[in-house]
Amino acid sequence: MAGKLDTYKRKRDFSKTAEPADGAPKRRTKLPRFVIQEHHATALHWDLRLERDGVGVSWAVPKGLPQDPKAKGLAVHTEDHPLSYFSFEGDIPRGEYGGGHVSIWDSGTYEVLEWADDKVKFRLHGKRADGEYVLIQTGGRDGRQWLIRKLDAAPPDWEPMPDNVVPMLATTAGAAPRGDGWAYEFKWDGVRAIAYVDGGRVRLMSRNTLDISPRYPELRELGLAVGSTRLVLDGEVVAFDEDGRPNFGRLQNRMHVTGEAKVRRLMKEVPIAYLIFDVLYLDGKSTMALPYSERRELLKKLKLKGPHWDTPDHYVDDGPAIIAASKAQQLEGVMAKRLDSAYVPGKRSDTWRKIKNIRRQEVVIGGWTQGEGAREGQLGALLIGVYDDEGVFRYAGNVGTGFTAKTLVELAAALKPLKRKDSPFANAVPKMHAKTATYVEPELVCEVEFTEWTGDGKLRHPSYKGVRDDKPARDVIRETHQ
Repeated sequence: MAGKLDTYKRKRDFSKTAEPADGAPKRRTKLPRFVIQEHHATALHWDLRLERDGVGVSWAVPKGLPQDPKAKGLAVHTEDHPLSYFSFEGDIPRGEYGGGHVSIWDSGTYEVLEWADDKVKFRLHGKRADGEYVLIQTGGRDGRQWLIRKLDAAPPDWEPMPDNVVPMLATTAGAAPRGDGWAYEFKWDGVRAIAYVDGGRVRLMSRNTLDISPRYPELRELGLAVGSTRLVLDGEVVAFDEDGRPNFGRLQNRMHVTGEAKVRRLMKEVPIAYLIFDVLYLDGKSTMALPYSERRELLKKLKLKGPHWDTPDHYVDDGPAIIAASKAQQLEGVMAKRLDSAYVPGKRSDTWRKIKNIRRQEVVIGGWTQGEGAREGQLGALLIGVYDDEGVFRYAGNVGTGFTAKTLVELAAALKPLKRKDSPFANAVPKMHAKTATYVEPELVCEVEFTEWTGDGKLRHPSYKGVRDDKPARDVIRETHQ
């Protein structure tokens, strides 16, 4: 459709176009047309247009047509459009029909099942939209607010999008697994996140099912890029240093900030990227039971690459070479995954193995000691522990390095409300630390680098790397190499 679009607006009176009453003769006529246009305007939405009395009666549907008969979607009645608009694809000038870019998502014919002032029931015959739907007026200014529902059953193989997938976990290994049938991915020094993309909107959930979407608003663009595709993705949010390497310390500046103004400022100072390595749901079908190799092929076809997200390559076999490359690039390590492995939510599986170049351990803070010298009056060292196989919280040493002045203030503020009178550790804290110890409820998780575990279960030379709020404290156990 070339040239300037003609504006066509008039208030609809649905009662004047109602279907003949029961028993009245009906003429056999050609079915009217419908079109659904994907509209990238101020907010992504889909425009449903039904041919009626020589115009396109239109509703804006923010999340597209629902596929679940139990779900209700919002629909906003808009101005009528000329029928010539049914074939339009392209850019619209600002101020005309909301501006933005329009593409045809689906088109075809439809049958009117009921047409009244406050209710329109119809059956679509399209390539992507095929089934019975109803639009019901709910009120709002000028009666613009409607709901849309699917009336017939979902397709036989259709599955609803899961609400909350707990990420699959890996065991720790000291070297590449023997034999063939393994794929390798670089391990990124970031925060695990599950992304739910539905109706062009992105919801980002942490490993312990916290909604962290407000922390990373730049990932809203991923939803716009995906459009109507419905996805659940697994990946990691990372921040890079000046040399282009993932840097967990830099990410700390973004991990705990939710204030809108501060987040906007940090977006420029500490940009992030979402590195995607798995697809768990795709357009009405769970993919978690598929082998890893098939899930990666589906992920490749999605071509998820943008200004703040990417899909890094995976490499089949030749694990030692990939590990050597990760060391040369000073990366955290490598993930080894069996090509035939299914995705098992919330489980730590031997079919996924992490091989670290840098020894790290998540620990739970059980207290702190008073600082001395330059740190007098401040936090001196953290008393840290892990849970054993029986769920007992055991002291695993203290960490007194790796802090900045800002970190010390933030840690003191976070730990103050958690104070308790007695030690939370099942085993004894050394007397030299117990003298000035302030104990806390074991709720705050942090990550440390270290050289080795000692024979009595303590971390040697630990260095503080940052707080993690993406994992429950009770899940923190000692990581051992196979």
